[in-house]
This record gives sequence, structure tokens and C-alpha cells, in this order.
Amino acid sequence: MKAAQFEYHAPATVAEAVALLAEHADSGIRILAGGQSLVPTMAYRLARPAHLVDINRIAGLDGLIDHTHELEIGALVRHQDFAASDASLRLNVILAHIANHIAHRPIRARGTFCGSLAHADPASEWCLVAATLDTDLFAESVRGVRTISSASFFQGIMATALAEDEFLTKACIKRPDADTRFGFFEFSRRVGDFALAACFVSFRLVSGIMQDVRLGIGGVEDFPRRLSEVEHFLEAQAPNSGLFISAGQLASKRVRPSAVDADYRTDLVKTVVNRALQHAHGCDQANAVRS
Repeated sequence: MKAAQFEYHAPATVAEAVALLAEHADSGIRILAGGQSLVPTMAYRLARPAHLVDINRIAGLDGLIDHTHELEIGALVRHQDFAASDASLRLNVILAHIANHIAHRPIRARGTFCGSLAHADPASEWCLVAATLDTDLFAESVRGVRTISSASFFQGIMATALAEDEFLTKACIKRPDADTRFGFFEFSRRVGDFALAACFVSFRLVSGIMQDVRLGIGGVEDFPRRLSEVEHFLEAQAPNSGLFISAGQLASKRVRPSAVDADYRTDLVKTVVNRALQHAHGCDQANAVRS
């Protein structure tokens, strides 16, 4: 199949882009950045926008900028760009590691971080990262810029808090404390397939005790989210294999998969939580860098 007929726009500025969004919001309009999710859905006519706004010619949206207290990710930052980010920063190292788990090389060369968030696939690695860490998302329209917290951004399967006339111009991840450790693990049937279950975790290890624990699950429910009960269970505990196994078991009891293979995915949660925690606990050899 091929895409239904649409009108193509290539604005040169953000102002032009948001003006187009405002003008055509009621008739069906979509933003094109990497296109790795949008174009296939258009080809199968699952998406039929009447207007397509290509933002790739807009200067200044491709910045991956290390600020003192946050990492700024522009709307045109590609998955592969994280590999070239500052490897002396722990957050950058784990993001580069996660980027390598996204699909295949051609997709990583074109797909974008913000595009993944806007698409909001439940299995998206970047949606899981944003949901787990403190992330501010900046949505722009003719009305101005609106800041949306990641906690309120994801609302369902491929559903977000974005209005029809808004698009994400950037995301900012607050930089965790210098001694924060990160762990990530996902399971898919084949390399490059969508994750059936994934876990992203961060915690500080202070005098052998876990503090500031964050643990998110993706690929299992309608959208990724933190599991607060599991975080509280791990908080102020000394990390060990038995604790991690118990955390995985608790997490599996707190998820509500909606897929037909719900029982299978629930069981997978035990494994991805355990292995993400193990990754974080034993990260010294991989993350022996400054934050």
C-alpha cells in the first residue's frame, strides 16, 4: 500500500511550523522528524494526515546540550547522536547504551528522541527513560511554550498530553546526582524487535545502601510508568541478588498487561527488573566515569 494523499509543508522556522499546526489542526496534521514510526503507519493507512509538516529544515532543533543541571535534547536529535555525547557523564553513557537497543542502525540514524516521545509507543525505550527520570517536555504552539512533566505526558497507547496544534521542540532530563547508578534491560524475541518488557532503574549507593531509587517498566502496559511500591521496597536496602529477585516478583504483581500474552509479559517483568538492578549494581566497569 501507499500513503493516502496529503499536502507537504517544509517550514524554515518554528514560528512557521506552529502557524501551520494552528491553521490545519482541525483537518488532520502531523509533524515529520525522523519518520521511522509515522511513515510506516501512513503507508498502511493507519494514519491519514491531510497535512505533513517536515521540521528537518528548521535550524537549532538538533542540539544535544550538556547543561550543569540537565541534558537538553532537541527535536531533531537522532538516536545515534547519543553515541557521540560526552562519555565522561554517567547519564550520557547509559543513554548511549540504551540507544543501541533501538531497532536497527538505519532507524537509529533517522529516528529522533522527541519523535519517539510524541509517538508514545508502549515499547519505546525513550518513553521509558522519560517516564523514569525527571524529564520536562516543551510543547510549542502559536500560544507559546508549554512545559509538560513526563509524569503527566503519557496517557495511553500512542496517546499523549500534546494538543493537536503543538509539537515537541525539546526535552530536558534533570541530571541526577554524581553517584547515581543506572541499569537497563529489555527482552524482545529478536534483536531489533519491539521490547515485550523493559526496565530502567537508577539509584544512589551511599555507604552500601540504596537511596533515591527510581524504577520504571515499559512494553508491558499501555504506557511506561514508575512502580512506586517497588521503589519503596528497595529504598534504604543493601543491594544483593535476593533483594533484586524479590523486587522483580513484587513488580510482576503490580503491572496490569493489556496484551493477549499478558501472563507471559507479567512473568518477564521478574526477569527485566532483576537484570536491570544487577546492571546498575555492577555498573562500575561500564560506568566508571564522572557525572
